[in-house]
This record gives sequence, structure tokens and C-alpha cells, in this order.
Amino acid sequence: MSLLRRTVRGGPLGLLLTVGLLALTVLLASSVVASAEADPTAAGRPGAEHRWVHSWTAMPQLTEPHNMPPPPFTGDDAVLVDTTLRQTARVTTGGDRLRLRFSNAFGDTPLPLTAVTVALPLDGRAGVAAIRPETLLPVTFNGRTSVTVPVGAQIVSDPLELELPAGSNVTVSTYLAQGQSSLALTGHPGSRTTSYLLKGDHTTAAELPGATPATRWYLLSGIEVTAPAGTAALAVLGDSLSDGRGSTINGNDRWPDRLFDRLQEQPDTGAVAVLNQAAGGNRILQDGLGPNALARFDRDILAHTGVGWLIVFEGINDIGNAPATAADQQALAAELIAAYEQIIVRAHAHDIPVYGATLLPFAGHALYDDPAGHREAARQAVNSWIRTGGDFDAVLDFDRVVRDPDDPTRLHPALHDGDWLHLNPEGYRLLAEAVPADLFTGHRAAPAR
Repeated sequence: MSLLRRTVRGGPLGLLLTVGLLALTVLLASSVVASAEADPTAAGRPGAEHRWVHSWTAMPQLTEPHNMPPPPFTGDDAVLVDTTLRQTARVTTGGDRLRLRFSNAFGDTPLPLTAVTVALPLDGRAGVAAIRPETLLPVTFNGRTSVTVPVGAQIVSDPLELELPAGSNVTVSTYLAQGQSSLALTGHPGSRTTSYLLKGDHTTAAELPGATPATRWYLLSGIEVTAPAGTAALAVLGDSLSDGRGSTINGNDRWPDRLFDRLQEQPDTGAVAVLNQAAGGNRILQDGLGPNALARFDRDILAHTGVGWLIVFEGINDIGNAPATAADQQALAAELIAAYEQIIVRAHAHDIPVYGATLLPFAGHALYDDPAGHREAARQAVNSWIRTGGDFDAVLDFDRVVRDPDDPTRLHPALHDGDWLHLNPEGYRLLAEAVPADLFTGHRAAPAR
């Protein structure tokens, strides 16, 4: 108003300027209103005091033939035709709004999703087909109930109002009327969680009698929640030892799960999300089961919302799959160390501290153990660099936690699942206990993306 008074005192020219300013103000205000009305997602954007943070992830990979949905859900040239897929996932940090991410990263045809719903599972349990009907919500994508995910792409849903306490399970039901018109299906076979498949659209059904169980995740790759602005996520880059081979089906007792449980118990780390970006058979340098870690780093770590810390616990499959000669293993150890340095540089560019975990022993494993000990020598060389190289922001000496004190080339007999490579739930619990909680306090969260 003071500007208006000063302008009026300037005479007729001042009056004209005043009228022009008022008209411009009205025009700008109208434009703002119009922009908000034209953008249906504007209401879903968190305010300055909140941000979107990933709370659950499953690393997308091409589903191998033996991990495809069982008959009749996989045909000769299409998959999941006229099928409802019901899956449960355990979020880590909680929130009062969520949104889903579906991936067609490895599809070679478009992925049409006909209908999607979200609900809380019966009794809050993982791996159950029944839901609590009163919590059922339809999922939309830019206001539409169906969406087609382009080849190689992912799609993010509109925000949903649903109170999710930290550590709670959520059920996602997806119906595909047409299915995917090829067998290039994006999924995550190592779910250690039971999913359910049933012909027809049952996305709103309270129960799924007659459904076919499968311990796989398909299509769903992430769940985000709104959380206080300071909230950040810990991402884990790993292989089957982080993906949880040897853990309990529907038990959520992989070591990243157990670490989350520990962090939840302490006030300073109770809001830390834990994102498990691991897959069985994955390697740092070469493609195996899923793209190599260097290739997937941007997609699986940097592109995720709210990542504030990174743990790298991977490399044993690189050693185990390389020829068991002194020259090959020496060269591989050097390449692994160089790859770790690349990961650290790329993460530090985004203000993300990187913690390195030492590789576990594998003597006695049918495929990786070699009589001459060349692979063991490579493991020792890599672990020595992790411990003393000084490049990682902190070192997690997982090797010392679970190895046999009487034979450090082997896992402790009471801690592996029978194959001398993977741990049992008690072994995973000890890994989680070995991670200092204070590594996740006092660091500024990565900028919101």
C-alpha cells in the first residue's frame, strides 16, 4: 500500500504506472492459480518441512526363466495376462503419505498396468494374501487409474494418504489385463517374501482364495514416504549376502533389516531409512544376475530420494567367478580396488559418505574355494585395502565378525546356512550388530531430489 501511495503522488503518469502495476499483479496471481490447477500433482508435493524419502527398494533385474511366474501366468510369448499380482513389502522409515515406483527396466515391450491398489496386510504381516479392507486405496498415475510403463522406464504413482508407521508392511495389488507381451520381465527373484498370483482382477478383494504363491517380487521397485526434512536413507550396495540368502522367508531378518531394527531403537537414528539395493549373484565389475554395480550405481543409489549414506558390501562374486590362477586373481583384486575408488568418488560428489565392508571367507564352498588358495589371496588383498587404504569414510569389518577363529579362511560353523558362503539368521544378526549406529548421526542429509 505504501508503494501505491507514493505512485499516486507522482501525478497522472504515476497513476498510469499504478494501474499498470495492479494489472500485472492480477495477471501474475491468475497465472499462479492457473498453473496450480493445471498441475494435478502440485497438491502432492511436500512442504518445506517435509521431503520424499525412499523407504523400501528392490533392485530391478531381468527375471531368469526359472524365476518367472509359475504356469499359467507365464505363456509362450507373454506373461501375467489377466493376472492380479499381490505383494507385500516392509517400509523402513514411516510417513503419512506414500507413492509407488514400478519398473520396466528390462522389458522389451511396454508394460500396461490396468489397476493398482494399496492396503495394509491382515495382522500387519509380511507375505500374506489377505488385507484389511478398510485400508484399501486405489492408486492413480497423474490422476488416471491405469498407466503404461514405456520400455526401459519406470513410473511413479500419485501420492496416497496412508499412515505407515516405521517398520510396517504394506500390500500392493496390481492387475494386468493384457499382461506384458514378451517374456522380458523386470523383477527381483530374491524377495524372501511370498507374493500371490490369481487370474482376473482382484485388486479390491479382501482375500485371494486359490491364489498361487511365489517367493518373488515383480515390477514393484520402490516405495517412498513423506518424512521430516532432515530424514535420510542408508543405501546398501551388495549381493546375496545382503539380499538375504539363508534368511527366513517372510521373516525380514536379512542383516539390513536387523540393522534397521537396531537403528529404530535409538532416538538419534530412529528416522533413518534403510534401502537394500542388493541382488543374489551380483558383481562389481561384470554383469551377472543384474547389471554390474558400477553400471547400476546411478540408477540404484544416486537416483533414489533421500540417500544420505552408503554401505558397499560386494565383490565376493567377482573373485569367485574369475579363474583360479595367481595372475587372474591378482589382476582382479587390483580392478576391484579401483572400482571401489570409483564408487567412493561418485558418491562423494553427491555428499554421500561411503562405508566399506570387508569380504567374508568362503573356504569349503563347492564353487568358489580353490585348493591353491589364489581366490583367498585375492580376498585378503582386497580386505587389506578396505581396512587400511583410507579411502572409505569408515570400515565395517564383517570378516572378523563371522569367520571361524580357528580357521579364518572359513565362516564360523554355527553361522552359515550350510554352503560355507551364505549366513543364517544368527550370522546376519551379528553383522547388523557390528555396524556402529553413530555412523548415521550428525551428517547433513543429501539434498532432496
